[in-house]
Amino acid sequence: MRPSRHTATKRRKWAWPVCLWLWLLGLSLPAPAQELATETPGDVLLLPARIWTGEGDAVHEGWAVRVHEGVIVAVGPRAAVDAPPGVRRIELPGATLTPGLIDLHAHLFLHPYDETPWNDQVLTEAQDYRTLEAAAHARATLRAGFTTLRDLGTEGAGFADVAVKHAIEQGLIPGPRLFVATRAIVATASYGPGPRGFRPDLALPGGAQEVSGVDQAMAAVREQAARGADWIKLYADYRVGPDGATVPTFTAAELKAIVETAHLLGRPVAAHAASDAGVRMAAEAGVDSIEHGYGASAATFRLLAQKGIAYQPTLTAVIATETYFHHYRPGIDPPTPRIEEAMHALERALAAHVTVGNGSDVGVFAHGDNWREPAAMVAAGMTPVQALHAATDVAARILRQQDRFGRIAPGLRADLAAFAGMPDRHIEALARPLLVMKDGTLFRTPAQP
Repeated sequence: MRPSRHTATKRRKWAWPVCLWLWLLGLSLPAPAQELATETPGDVLLLPARIWTGEGDAVHEGWAVRVHEGVIVAVGPRAAVDAPPGVRRIELPGATLTPGLIDLHAHLFLHPYDETPWNDQVLTEAQDYRTLEAAAHARATLRAGFTTLRDLGTEGAGFADVAVKHAIEQGLIPGPRLFVATRAIVATASYGPGPRGFRPDLALPGGAQEVSGVDQAMAAVREQAARGADWIKLYADYRVGPDGATVPTFTAAELKAIVETAHLLGRPVAAHAASDAGVRMAAEAGVDSIEHGYGASAATFRLLAQKGIAYQPTLTAVIATETYFHHYRPGIDPPTPRIEEAMHALERALAAHVTVGNGSDVGVFAHGDNWREPAAMVAAGMTPVQALHAATDVAARILRQQDRFGRIAPGLRADLAAFAGMPDRHIEALARPLLVMKDGTLFRTPAQP
């Protein structure tokens, strides 16, 4: 996601204290350890103070989880969980064990825009370098307790996300399980770095794959699927209207061609859409998820609910870009119109009973700080337990992976994270991971902070 200049309406005074603790807590966190020790033990018995399984809202005290060869084999009261001879016991006093967290909107090939502007990242950072950066970002994400990511576009780094995904799967580098979208699809001349703001005689690399017309749209989907895309990402609107207004960029026929071709190839479709018209057109074309949706009306959110289309609010991206580009001071200034607009959108989605998943647009802000999105959703009106569901079992359903992970239940992959405190009551506890396990492999333990 590139930074926006769009603004909205009235200010809401209640949001600024929340932004303060989000910001200060993030600044106070210790830097991650320089070395990442991984362990692939045999049988493991996890003994936290509390377990939140993702199946319902209850938290269970005095429960245990046993893992065998990467699979959860038992969960329940400690006395009822069999502990065979030789099992490794890991005590987690004061901690809450949850399913491994999921972020449905990530950009591993980007880093915060206050470090390097988006244009400069795409134009001056070599793809090889950006791929190495992505590997480091993946490591930070996993250690933060996020065991699965949906990466929605390499932003000018081609199909390198497929290589990073395979490297993680083969154990060459540590990182979350990835679902990738490769290049993303945009309408011709609608997305950066060019043509706006640059000399017309320059041939610049693009942040996504440009198409015009039904034939080119279908061809792009086929190419991306063949290259390894798990999802197809399209930009249903962008800031190409008069004076930079956000307006639809594709025709209804082009959108329908992208969605139908993707579905024929077994790929779901995620749509960047910020305007009400863009969200509605994407929904009518049959996309599977909407990203951002800040300007969507209550009626449009009701349409999403009717069609079973998921929604990722990406609140943290707005807070970050307002801080970088509009001199917003979290905890000092009242929320900006754009921050209020984003929070109101989530309110409308919840009122319409839309399926809301956790998607942060991380890369706009620092990787490893993914926890800020569930915290921002709570600030905007969700309960902590609702936000936990959005980042676990609900997110797994959006990925069509609910039978593999997203809950703590026998037979599912052992993707688990333990946090100091009670995130079901105080969501900011997600900023304090103590243990991270993916597929039964330990990537963080209390003994290896």
